[in-house]
Amino acid sequence: MAFDQNKKLIKQFRDRWQAVAAIEANEEKSASVTLRWQQLNAILNMARGLGLPITEDNDDDEIVYQRWSKLKGLIK
Repeated sequence: MAFDQNKKLIKQFRDRWQAVAAIEANEEKSASVTLRWQQLNAILNMARGLGLPITEDNDDDEIVYQRWSKLKGLIK
């Protein structure tokens, strides 16, 4: 009896959070460029405020670019 009740509660909990995730996904899809830009700026300002380093590591970018180029060559 208790197992069935717990199972039901777990399913309801999961269903609620799946509904929330679906709503958030729709909001993200419909977000304007202006809103996304504001959100990005807010994240960068928070990172600066926390003293986090905000630098680009071009070495990683180059490795990723080389991997994609290699994969692209294999597909052709």
